[in-house]
Amino acid sequence: MFGLERMRALHAVATQGSVAAAAASLHVTPSGVSQQLAKLEREAGQPLLEPRGRGVRLTKAGQVLAGHAERILAQVAEAKADLELLREDVIGPLRVGAIPTTVHALLPPALATLAAQHPRLAVTLHEGEAEQTIPRVVSGDLDVAVVESWADRPTAIPPSATGTALFADVADLALPAGHRLARRRTVDLSEVDDLPWIGWTAGSGCHEWLVQVLRKQGLDPRISCTVGGYPTQLALVAGNVGAALVPRLARDRLPDGVRILTTRPALTRTIFAICRAGEEDTGAVRACLDALRKASTRFEGAGRAVS
Repeated sequence: MFGLERMRALHAVATQGSVAAAAASLHVTPSGVSQQLAKLEREAGQPLLEPRGRGVRLTKAGQVLAGHAERILAQVAEAKADLELLREDVIGPLRVGAIPTTVHALLPPALATLAAQHPRLAVTLHEGEAEQTIPRVVSGDLDVAVVESWADRPTAIPPSATGTALFADVADLALPAGHRLARRRTVDLSEVDDLPWIGWTAGSGCHEWLVQVLRKQGLDPRISCTVGGYPTQLALVAGNVGAALVPRLARDRLPDGVRILTTRPALTRTIFAICRAGEEDTGAVRACLDALRKASTRFEGAGRAVS
């Protein structure tokens, strides 16, 4: 009902004591202030000003409305300040999705940085594969998704999103310690033709990647166990159940009975942070990307750094 600029003019008259002084404080002409006040009086349906000597003073209705104007302008100023803070990466919410290996290794230091530098960010973290999290970024349900893209099976980034490369990682071969190839340092994957394989749940991107890798090497993709989580996969390898391909990022401690070998060909992936196009330099998203880049530096070396 009441225009903000008209309320601003009334508040200026109430605090400055005259139309001329109000105009000077607002950097407009006195006639401009008078026009705003005349419109406000018509909206209010009551006189807001009355003559007083060579100036004006507020009527009772003007005083009541000026009090409301002061509170409204204060709330508007607070809203603008909060938006500025949002632009400066210090308030949230921030919704992040990430693949399991990065939830375990990358996200803890990144979230610690965000908590220390931007305590007014309200961060929520959701674990999920790229095929789950990227559509949620595009739809607006997530702000950032941390995903993997294998060199021989790249992850498609839709036109409405943009990706920031964080670091590179390598998957190695995990064999039971008693296997005939276990004492080697490097093996051709095609040589591993006498063991079943341990992989992620059927239908997942990781499962499809494993099948694709094995077929390229002329191997039968005989997957005997489908489980989520590389520690569980390594435990099964230690139990002589089969072989697995495990990214270095996913390995903290090897159980007894497991040997790790590099492979020919090398199996490399890049870890990306995905956000909606145009949001990478704004607000909480920028803060998140900065924190992820900082946390990624600890994974440089050992063939992981992005050149």
